[in-house]
This record gives sequence, C-alpha cells and structure tokens, in this order.
Amino acid sequence: MAKTATTMDELLAAQGDSVKQLTQGESVVGTILSIRKHEVLVDLGAQGVGLVPRREVGFYRSLNVGDEVTASIVETELDNGYSLLSLRKAVKDRGWDEVMATMESGKVIEVSPYDANRGGLLVEYDGVRGFLPVSQLSAEHYPRVGGSDKDEILSRLNILIGKKLTVRILDCDRKANKLIFSEKEAIKDGLAARFEKLAVGDSVKGVVTGVVDFGVFVNVEGIEGLVHISEISWERVSNPSDYVKVGQTIDAKIIAIDKDRLSLSIKQLTEDPWMTEVDQFKPGDKVEGTITRITPFGAFVQISPAVEALVHVSELGGGDDADPEKVFTLNERKAFVVLDVEKDSRKISLSLPGKTKK
Repeated sequence: MAKTATTMDELLAAQGDSVKQLTQGESVVGTILSIRKHEVLVDLGAQGVGLVPRREVGFYRSLNVGDEVTASIVETELDNGYSLLSLRKAVKDRGWDEVMATMESGKVIEVSPYDANRGGLLVEYDGVRGFLPVSQLSAEHYPRVGGSDKDEILSRLNILIGKKLTVRILDCDRKANKLIFSEKEAIKDGLAARFEKLAVGDSVKGVVTGVVDFGVFVNVEGIEGLVHISEISWERVSNPSDYVKVGQTIDAKIIAIDKDRLSLSIKQLTEDPWMTEVDQFKPGDKVEGTITRITPFGAFVQISPAVEALVHVSELGGGDDADPEKVFTLNERKAFVVLDVEKDSRKISLSLPGKTKK
C-alpha cells in the first residue's frame, strides 16, 4: 500500500508541544549557519532561522560556523521569515545575573577600565557596563592633585585604563541600569590587617601620591597617609612641592593613626635644630634678623636658620609706632634685643633697641 504524503500541518501536529513558539525577549540557543559581512544567521532548529544584524557582528569577533550561541529574541518574525536576534542583549542579561550573584556574595573581582572621565573610570563586567567613581579608588590610585585641577585628574585616571584593578561591587540596580564598583572596599580587609601591625612612633616608607597646599599625601603599602605642611620640615615651609615630588619614595614617622588614614611626619625623623640653635640666645642679647611675617599682633623675625622669634605689638610703643605694618617691611633686616627665651614652649620674644622696658 502506497504511503500517503504528509502535509506540513500534519508534521507540526505530530510534533505537538515540542515546537514552541518564539516569544519576544526570551533567550534561545542556536548554531551559527553562516557569517556574512552584514549579518550572522543562526539555526534555531524547529523554530527556524534567526538573524543577527550588522551592528552586532563586531560584538563577537571570534564567531565561527558551527558555534553554539545564546541569543535574545528581538522580533519573532521579519519580512524574510527570519527571527531578529541580539547576541549583545543575551550576554547582558546573563551578565546581570552574574553581577547580582557577585554582589550578594561580596566576592572580590578583577576588572580593567576601558575609558575614563573626570568623575571616575568606566568598567565592563560580564557584558554589563558600570562605573568606578574617583572616591572609591584606593590610596595607590586616587588622583591627589592641588586645588581642583580637573585636567590633571583626568590625566591621572587615563593612566589606569586597561590596568587590572581589584574591586567589589558596591551597588547594582538592573532596572536603573546602574552598576558601581569600589576598589577601596575590595582592599578593606587587607588594610585592617596592615593597620594592626602599625603603631604611633613607627618609621615607614611610602610613595608620594599627591602634593597640595596643606601637605603631602603618601601611599604606605595601600594605606593613605598625610604629612601636614607643618610636619614636612623644621624650617618654615611655604610650598610643599619644594620638598617632595609625586612618585618619590620618602621615609616618615607615624604620629597618629586615624580610622582609615595615617598622620605622618618627615621632620620628626631628624633632630630639631631649634633646640640646638636656641642655646646661643639669652635675654639682653642684641641680634639681627629678617622679617618673615607681619600680623596685627606683631612681626615674626628669623634670627637663625631654625629659630624664629616674635616682636609683639606691645613692644612697639604707642600711636603709629604700634602698627606693625608701618614699623616693619617684609624681608628687611633689623636689629633687635632678646627679651625672653622660653625653651619648653619654643618661644623667643624680641624688642626693638631703645624700646626695651626698664
């Protein structure tokens, strides 16, 4: 008996529920049929053929015929009968699942920034793009610059593009398409252990990461330290950049340990020359000095390389003579008389000749 021809409807009916209709937004698995300049065709088995458009061809540069890929359905049927697919969306969807799992676990991961702006670094993780703000960089990578030099900040951040950074996911919101990374959080556990090994009075080595008006920032094995301008040198410091440069390795003494930062001193690693030089001055001595500062309450005078003394306004007499601005000129040299030496409080008082109280 001859076989009866089977119609397509009968074939589909025989398949029953095994042929599932495609749904927009769902993920499907298929095999690469062909790779052309403007499109990639994907065999979806009984569900037909899918097309990946030109704009996504470059997303996977290593695709080969026969490779199995996961794609997302953008449109179930085009005019040519194909389904419109997105490889990028499927990767991103899977990526968000990984992102959520990584954040919940608190796992430390490695990322490489692909771009930078003045606010931070642009990062992609498992197909999901995110952001690493400047404020979440470690002491090693934080761009410490004077004032608010945004161009210099961007220049420092550009150096980190392509560099492997250890981070944790700080925040993620799939609906808002927000993904925030933190380098500070990733190294926090290690920093706590390092802090425990440090004590006030210890001498440490560090690398200068920033020089600003009020001092010097130093990276001490991943811990941020600050040398205040008053702790750079025993002599008066007007410009910290005259003493250290970014990238320079320095020795410093820990003078305080805060919650997440060290207070450091460079000058306290050497003997205070003031204590030696002050011994040459006694009340009644006549000295010469250079006016270094003029204030409403008097003038400061450099009477030796390390010793600065004060002529108080009360030593200038009355009337116009009591106005330091009218009596002194910055950087001029004048003769003075030593009134008092207070070694414990590091103070020397001066008077003008002829103005000394009887």
